[in-house]
Amino acid sequence: MSLILELQHMLGLSHVLTGDQAQPWLTDWRGRYQGQALAVVRPGSVEQVVQVVKWCIHHSVPMVPQGGNTSLCGGATPDSSGRALVISLTRLDKIRSIDTGNDTMVAEAGCILQHVQQAAHQVERLFPLSLAAEGSCTLGGNLATNAGGTQVLRYGNARELVLGLEVVTAQGDVWHGLQALRKNNTGYDLRNLYVGSEGTLGIITAAAIKLYPVPRAQTIALLALPSLQDAIQVLNMARSWFAASLTGFELMANNCLAGVTECFPEQRLPFQGDSATLPWYALLEVSDSESAQHARARFETLAQHMMEKGWVHDAVVAESLAQSQALWHLRESIPLAEKRYGKSVKHDISVPVSRIPDFVHTTNAALQQHFPGVEHIIFGHLGDGNLHYNVARGLVWSEAQLLEQQSVIHQLVHDSVHAVGGAISAEHGVGQLKRDLLPRYKDPVELALMRQIKQTLDPLGLMNPGKVL
Repeated sequence: MSLILELQHMLGLSHVLTGDQAQPWLTDWRGRYQGQALAVVRPGSVEQVVQVVKWCIHHSVPMVPQGGNTSLCGGATPDSSGRALVISLTRLDKIRSIDTGNDTMVAEAGCILQHVQQAAHQVERLFPLSLAAEGSCTLGGNLATNAGGTQVLRYGNARELVLGLEVVTAQGDVWHGLQALRKNNTGYDLRNLYVGSEGTLGIITAAAIKLYPVPRAQTIALLALPSLQDAIQVLNMARSWFAASLTGFELMANNCLAGVTECFPEQRLPFQGDSATLPWYALLEVSDSESAQHARARFETLAQHMMEKGWVHDAVVAESLAQSQALWHLRESIPLAEKRYGKSVKHDISVPVSRIPDFVHTTNAALQQHFPGVEHIIFGHLGDGNLHYNVARGLVWSEAQLLEQQSVIHQLVHDSVHAVGGAISAEHGVGQLKRDLLPRYKDPVELALMRQIKQTLDPLGLMNPGKVL
């Protein structure tokens, strides 16, 4: 109680949560991990974050930084010991500055991603990081996990969108690194150490991020595809045709969209007949610097070529903003529909685009050989090789039976990923979920270097212990 009283004196009674009040911060989004904590604290300034970190050092209390608590790998959930302090950054939610001449924004770590997007839009700029959780995830969490999303094909991961950082180090110092420069060759790139480190090296409190011109128009189209190899052909032609104007290319298996329309009857697949039963669909987004008419005309010409080659069976092009939003809503509802069906064995993987058809064919066959009747839930960002390759129980297996086999399923899928030169985590991070898998797939020298960095920057091991390494 004396420790809690110290924290309450430091931050105020309402910003130190214990007992039932703390529970929402102690469970991960999927419900996979349930932890305990000494308390959940909500500092309201960088100075208070510094105070909390120094207090934790003094009392040898582990720290678990947390943003919107949307981690899919348990990266922001404390362990079961009850010793750790969860540090929620959601009160650090100010847009500090916007420089339209430099196309940059400085925003605090607790800013909701959607609010960052809206702030950019108000000054006729675009912050292109976009993902399904954007209404609740925070900028700091996005950077700590190097989030990906739907526009990586054009704009890159979160790492490519940040120019500078403000970080409270594991020693309680503040690194003032918010220089909004696109060229800064004055030493080691510390920014890239903290981006993607999942709170294990320090606490990101603010970031200088890139803004872009708002496209004059966007064209969204949903394509019905006979095969996965056809999807690769379509992607390659679309890249050649549109170049940097191609901002999104999402892949979805038929059963993914069928699950969405079953769970959410207000949504519907805009195809009928044979086109509604094809195995694969792709959602394309094309940005245009001229007009919607120009973008649509270019796409319709391309679609005709692709249909003549047999790569595309049918295509629906959105004719309004509402139709565009409806098509994107189909894609973004897949995780929600999947969650309603119960727990599945999930994989966020990265595979060379050219190897994706072989990977899917081989891995599907291997899973059916070992676990006949399981269902393959496959969707993701085909343009950058990121698949969400999930395994559901199907009609044969119970949820409990499937989860009993998840370690075997993980190894089978990840071995297949490794065999084609892929990575076992693309955009969700490592957290707790994949921590013990890394030694099987990471180069030992690379792992040793990571441990040296961790030891150097966090010698007491108090920053988000048990995550990543």
